[in-house]
Amino acid sequence: MVKIGIIGGSGLDDPDILKDKQEIEAETPYGKPSDKLSIGTISGIDVVIISRHGKKHSIMPSNVNFRANIWALKEQGCTHVLASTACGSLREEIAPGTLVFPDQYIDRTTKRHCTFHDKDKVCHIAMEQPFCEKLRELISETAKELGLKHCPDKTVITIEGPKFSTKAESRMYRAWGADIINMSTVPEVVLAREAGLCYQAIAMATDYDCFAETKENVTWEQIVKIMKQNSENVKRLWKAVIPKIKDEECSCKTAINSALV
Repeated sequence: MVKIGIIGGSGLDDPDILKDKQEIEAETPYGKPSDKLSIGTISGIDVVIISRHGKKHSIMPSNVNFRANIWALKEQGCTHVLASTACGSLREEIAPGTLVFPDQYIDRTTKRHCTFHDKDKVCHIAMEQPFCEKLRELISETAKELGLKHCPDKTVITIEGPKFSTKAESRMYRAWGADIINMSTVPEVVLAREAGLCYQAIAMATDYDCFAETKENVTWEQIVKIMKQNSENVKRLWKAVIPKIKDEECSCKTAINSALV
């Protein structure tokens, strides 16, 4: 049985897309998740939504309890995770409003718990292909059918935040091969792999990062404006792709079997 977890990023945690919605409190071995879980259906498919930063956006990126969020979705029986996230663009061709489906990440976080196995076991999880290829291909095909401006197979760099980058950092990230930048994909994607969940980030470019002299400096107000304009596109994509997701064999689900020492 397929059950979809949706991790709602900034401006994309609206539970009203669910039918027969109810809210439940969750408790995990790693503490409480960011907020209550919203449970319901989309096109007859069971869906669980969790707001990454809390429904009032009161949790800054470094303080998100990523382990509790992923554990709660796993305990609810989720098989796949669609994770929305706002991002800055590091490439001129990725204009604000573009949806991006990354296939690689670069980790620049420093303060976060990145494994469930930090006490009695050691886990060396394979991450050479960190996102679910099958899920990404399905999402990309659906975005094309809907006529949504999108870019698949890009690299996201996750920084610690909550500050934005300096111009020097932004240019360095471009030189490293990063295409978009955010503060949330890592360690979420790593924990999903440890939990045996098929995970794909759906990133919305809200601005150009500060690498270019000719672009305006990024502000939170600018980000919110673009998110409001384009959040409906992400919801359309969710509604269209969720009925197509199948519970099939995938390496995402079995990577943990050879990872524990």
